[in-house]
Amino acid sequence: MNLLIPSKTPKSDDAFGQALWDFYKNRNITTSHVIERDDGYIDTPQSFCLEQYFLDYTSWSYIEKEAIKYSQGKVLDIGCGAGKHSLYLQNKNHRVLAIDNSPLTIRVAKSRGVKHAQLLSFEDTGKLKPSKFDTVIMFGNNFGLFGNFNKAHNQLKILHDITSQNGIIIATTIDPYKTKSAEHKEYHKYNRMKGNSGGQARIRIRYKKLIGPWFDYLLVSRDELKQILSGTGWKIKKIIREKTSPVYAMVLEKSSFDE
Repeated sequence: MNLLIPSKTPKSDDAFGQALWDFYKNRNITTSHVIERDDGYIDTPQSFCLEQYFLDYTSWSYIEKEAIKYSQGKVLDIGCGAGKHSLYLQNKNHRVLAIDNSPLTIRVAKSRGVKHAQLLSFEDTGKLKPSKFDTVIMFGNNFGLFGNFNKAHNQLKILHDITSQNGIIIATTIDPYKTKSAEHKEYHKYNRMKGNSGGQARIRIRYKKLIGPWFDYLLVSRDELKQILSGTGWKIKKIIREKTSPVYAMVLEKSSFDE
């Protein structure tokens, strides 16, 4: 009996979920998605190999290994993907709720053993119980889900409400300005002309004949991060980085809303 066949036909716009599901079923290293930017730039599949969503702890990056050490108590995993971080924390006896807005992604996470996985968008996290979580994790550069400065400001306040008194956020992102790419530098200028931050991208995911909806994705420098956090009730506790990489992790802790 093949237990990996979905009981329902996936939504036509769940391009990422279908790619992840197909990789999970077939373990085909060539199965991947493509990320399209609104200026026509397309990242190649090799840049986003789906295998990374299934790696066990021993194969994680230094940044991920160091950042996850700060996890405490009940955990909310936002944009859980295939559930690799949720599974690791479950095995460390944390109670974890994994959420994602992709139906097939949630199916993959559950099939791999994530005990509590729920179809829920980042924008709907305010529906969760107040003061419920001690840790919010946003790995896989999922700080980008904040979309833009205004949305980030509002969503950080929501995360403040649904976390405990000593709650923390652990997230990874990319400093967009640490690049030599002429296309990326031109896109930063293009964004600023529109009144956006340089690292705000509008992207969509494509896989085979599936095309996902456009959405905003936010990459920030450390200085921009400080601007975003101002007045949200969060401040930087720790920054974790490697010298040669534009990727970094942040550990945020609660503060006065005046800071």
